[in-house]
Amino acid sequence: MNKSTYITLLTFLLIAFTSCRDNSEKSASIEVKHSGALRTIMSGNIQPVISLDTLSEKKHLYALGAVDNLKGEIQIFDSKPSNSFMVDSSLQIKNSYSLKASLLVYAEVAAWDSFQVENSKTKSDLEEQIFELATSGGINTEEPFPFLLEGTIASLDWHVINWKDGDTIHNHKKHKESGLNGTLTNKKVQIIGFYSTKHKAVFTHHTTNMHMHFKTDYNAMAGHIDDLSLNQTVTLKLPKQ
Repeated sequence: MNKSTYITLLTFLLIAFTSCRDNSEKSASIEVKHSGALRTIMSGNIQPVISLDTLSEKKHLYALGAVDNLKGEIQIFDSKPSNSFMVDSSLQIKNSYSLKASLLVYAEVAAWDSFQVENSKTKSDLEEQIFELATSGGINTEEPFPFLLEGTIASLDWHVINWKDGDTIHNHKKHKESGLNGTLTNKKVQIIGFYSTKHKAVFTHHTTNMHMHFKTDYNAMAGHIDDLSLNQTVTLKLPKQ
C-alpha cells in the first residue's frame, strides 16, 4: 500500500469512527429507574426498598418518591434533596440522603431543553401538552422520561404523607389526608415529574401518566402534587436530545 492510499484509508476510518460516535451520542437516551411500586404500597407493604445514600454520588440526579413506612415525601433536584416530613404537626424540610424509600423514581439529566407551556389550565391539559412537546422534541414517549416545570402556578393541591403506624388499609384518599395537606395559590414553584404511559400503579396513579412533586423558593415547602391549575405561562424542561 502506497502512502497516498494509506492516508486516504486512514481519513475514511477517522470519518467513519467520528460519525458512529456522534450517532451514538445523539441516540443516547435518559434512563428512568425506579424501586418499589404503588400497587405494592396499596397492598400494605410499605417497607423500604432502597437507601438514598446509594445514590448520593450521582451527578445531576432528579428523583421523587415516598419515605419508607410512608413517613414523608422525597424530592431531589439536581442532586440536592428537599425531603419533607411532618414533625409535631408542622412541615419540615431536610436536605439529606440519610433515609430510605418505599418508592423512588429517578434519573440523571445533565442538560435540559426549555419550552413554554401555554393554555394549559388543568392537569389534563398539561399532561397532553407535555406529551406533544416531548414528541415534537424527539423524545421517545414509549419510554418513561423526566420533566421539570418552573414558574408561577394558579393553584397547587399538595400533601406530605405521615402514615399511621399499624394501619394496613390503604387508599388514595387516606394517603392525601394522613399527614399535612393544603393548597398553594399564585406561588412560584419548581416541579419534578416523571411521565410514562406504561407505569400506571407502578410510579403513576391509574388515572394519569404523570407523577409530580414540588418545592418552593428557599425550600420553604415541598411535597407531592395532587392537582394543579395554571393560569399563565410556565417553563417546561425536557432532557436535551
